[in-house]
Amino acid sequence: MGAYQDIFERVEKKFILDEKTYREFMKRIEPYFEPDQYYKSTIYNIYFDTPTNILVRNSIEKPVYKEKLRLRSYKVPNKESTVFIELKKKYKGVVYKRRVDMTLAEAEEFLGGGKAPGRNKQIEAELRYFMSFYKDCGPAMFLSYDRLAYKGIKDDGLRLTFDTHILYRQDNLGLDKGTWGKELLSPGTRIMEIKIPGSFPMWLSRILTDLEIYPASFSKYGTAYTKELTQEIKKGKVITCA
Repeated sequence: MGAYQDIFERVEKKFILDEKTYREFMKRIEPYFEPDQYYKSTIYNIYFDTPTNILVRNSIEKPVYKEKLRLRSYKVPNKESTVFIELKKKYKGVVYKRRVDMTLAEAEEFLGGGKAPGRNKQIEAELRYFMSFYKDCGPAMFLSYDRLAYKGIKDDGLRLTFDTHILYRQDNLGLDKGTWGKELLSPGTRIMEIKIPGSFPMWLSRILTDLEIYPASFSKYGTAYTKELTQEIKKGKVITCA
């Protein structure tokens, strides 16, 4: 372990595409993008939050600054598999992500308040501070999705991803518990994300404009939380104040 990129700083923009728009967009970008090293994958996440869901509620309000903590894997892991603890912050549209790799057993011990492996002491210290600041922060939601990933042919820093088949659940919150849950989106819907260190190239902006593809504020965790909260309110299990 330790051969992974652990610090990211970039602009990330999300878009919601239907099937027709996705197919037309793919035709237009063919000269500019190619599948990256991890072209096809399934990503598994456990999002952490406080008992009162401070982090997701703050994210939904679309503040200038927001942050999240998640545990991520690229397969259904066992206790010795490599996973990543990620601290993601967004300020004025720029995303700062720091992550450290551990075995699942190490990560669960660390996130439960136990010892740190000492693999990256600076990032581990930042994670420890985050967990002390947000008291009783713990596993809140499982989210998995299938991803297709591309990179710019002439610009390796330009990344493009498409996420589908987003599943979520609020119980059995372990990465090693398997892939199952409720579907978040309707069939054919794709969450596209463009990631780049600086500004979008003109040719890409032109394609997006021509196809009337515009940025959308979308959080997988936030959307799933809102969907569950809405259902609870309809059932009369949540008391709201006027």
